[in-house]
Amino acid sequence: MNKLLFPLSLLAALLVYSCTKPGEPAQGSLVPILPETEYNYRDVVPEEMSFMGQIPYTGENIDETVTLGRVLFYDKKISFNNKTACASCHLQSNGFADKSAFSEGFQFVETPRNSMTIVNTAWTGPYFWDQRAEILEDQVLMPIENHIEMGIDDVEKLIVKIEALDYYKPLFGKAYGSEEITVERISIALADFMRAIVSYRAKFDEGQDSNFANFNPLEMEGKELFEGEMQCSSCHNGPHFRGWGSANIGLDMVYADQGQGDWQQGMDGWFKIPSLRNVAVTGPYMHDGRFATLDDVLNHYSTGIEDHPELDFRLRNNFGKWGDPDVPVEAIKMNMTSHEKDALKAFLMTLTDHELLNDERYSDPFQMVSN
Repeated sequence: MNKLLFPLSLLAALLVYSCTKPGEPAQGSLVPILPETEYNYRDVVPEEMSFMGQIPYTGENIDETVTLGRVLFYDKKISFNNKTACASCHLQSNGFADKSAFSEGFQFVETPRNSMTIVNTAWTGPYFWDQRAEILEDQVLMPIENHIEMGIDDVEKLIVKIEALDYYKPLFGKAYGSEEITVERISIALADFMRAIVSYRAKFDEGQDSNFANFNPLEMEGKELFEGEMQCSSCHNGPHFRGWGSANIGLDMVYADQGQGDWQQGMDGWFKIPSLRNVAVTGPYMHDGRFATLDDVLNHYSTGIEDHPELDFRLRNNFGKWGDPDVPVEAIKMNMTSHEKDALKAFLMTLTDHELLNDERYSDPFQMVSN
C-alpha cells in the first residue's frame, strides 16, 4: 500500500499543474507585488548630496526601468532551475553583499570568490574582483550565464523563460514602450536597478555639514587615522570610499587565485579595491572571504602584509610616512596599537547606512499568492 503513496501524490500534483493556465501563477507561487505608482528612483540622491554624483542611468523611463530591474534582480526564475536570483548572493541586510565566504550557485556548488557589495556601483567600476567587466550592462549578464552561479548557458534562453511569466510583459511595456523582451533590455533594467542602490545616509554623511560634530571622540580619532597616519584613504577615497582600480595587498606570497592576473600579465594577486560603504555589515572580507571580522582585516594591515613581488607600492615602506632612504624597501608594518584599531573600527562603523538596509525601494517584491 505504501508503494502507491508516491505515485498518487505525484499524480495529484500533475493534475493541479495541468489545471493551471500557461503563464498563470500556480497555487502558492511567488509573484512580484508592486506599488500602484512606481517608486521615485530618478531622484535617489537628494540635491544636498549632489557631491555623490548624478546616477548615470541608461534607460529613459527611469522609475519604470528600475522597477523592472528590481523584479529581475529578485526573481529566482531567471536561473536554470529556478533556485537562484541575483539577490541570493547580494543580500540587502548585508549591504548587498553575501554573508558567506563563497556564494552557493544554482546546483548548490560554491562560487570561487566572495560576492562583494553592489552598493554605489554607478561610480565604482570596472566590475568583479578581477575587473573583467567594464560596464554594468555586461556585468549583470555574466552571473546569469555562469555555469556555477545561475546556469543559463545561452542568454537567449533567458528570453524564453521570461516570456512565459505573465508579469513581465506589462513591466517591459512600461519601461520601454513595447512589451518586446530582449537581452539588451534585460541588461539595462538590471544595471539601472543596481545603479539606483545608493548609500548616502550614514552617520558619516550626516556629519558633512557640521565638521562631524556628531562623531564621538573615538570615531573622530579613527577618521583622522584613516585619512592621515594609516593612509587608508590612499586606496579608499572620495564620497564612495572606493579605490581606483585594483591592488595587490599582500594577502599571500603565492596566490591560489591570481585575480586580475588571470587575464592581465603582471597583475598576479591584484583584486578590485572595493567601496568601504557599509563595510561593517558586508563581511566576510577579501576576494575569498578569508577574514570574518573587521578586526581580522585590521590585523592584516597592521602586521600581516606579505612582501609579494607585485605588492601595491602604497603598501611598501617607501610610501608616505614610512619613506626612509636608509631602510630597505619592503612591505610595511603599520604596527597599530589596540586603541588605534578600535578607533579605526569605530570610524568604519559610521559608514553604515541603516536606512538603506531596510529601504523598500530595494527590497524583495515577491510574495506568495494562492489562486
